Amino acid sequence: MEPSPALRNVSACVFDAYGTLFEVDSVARGAQEALGDRWRALSELWRTKQLQYTWLRGLAGHHADFWQVTGEALDFAMASLGIDDAGLHQRLMDLYLGISAYPEVPATLSRLKEKGLKLAILSNGTPSMLAAATANAGIESRFDAVLSVEEVGVYKPHPSVYGLACDRLGLAASEICFLSSNSWDAWSARAFGLTTLWCNRFNQPPERIPTPPDGEIRDLSALPDLLGSRPH
Repeated sequence: MEPSPALRNVSACVFDAYGTLFEVDSVARGAQEALGDRWRALSELWRTKQLQYTWLRGLAGHHADFWQVTGEALDFAMASLGIDDAGLHQRLMDLYLGISAYPEVPATLSRLKEKGLKLAILSNGTPSMLAAATANAGIESRFDAVLSVEEVGVYKPHPSVYGLACDRLGLAASEICFLSSNSWDAWSARAFGLTTLWCNRFNQPPERIPTPPDGEIRDLSALPDLLGSRPH
């Protein structure tokens, strides 16, 4: 894509975690020998139900942290596929803590730091989940802040979640470039006012909700070339 004028004022990049920095399918794929050809169906249903539970809990005002929601979504997915195996359930939850980063992530983060940009994560994940994931990927030192929805007690796309980035980084919404591969997240962040790029990893059609992102990229490797350098 051509650089958007909105990107000229960006001083920080804030990333969604799951699906954007970290490959969600890598968890079930890590137990492929136990799941066989059901691993992909389990992965897709697990992720779908995980997100549904965050939205339902947010609307109902029944918050539980992402670790609990992830476990409950896995319960549902396994039951739907007729899998009754407590040991496998525990193994999959353990694998979630060691979720794999996408291949381009470490180099992209390094290039952005070299440009003088602040970097942060803004995620539904709990602080302990995010600490485990970033440590496993060897990228924990790249971030100026790792922000969890647990600070506000409600999940994305509630506006208070996106406001965390502005509050903690001390920047106006327009100065923050938010990256998400989850289209509903990208659209909602832009509606809040963040400068937003949709990392459309899966070649999905655009959403029909307010408000379209400022641009679209295929993966994160394209990001550094779209942003100018900042003074250190």
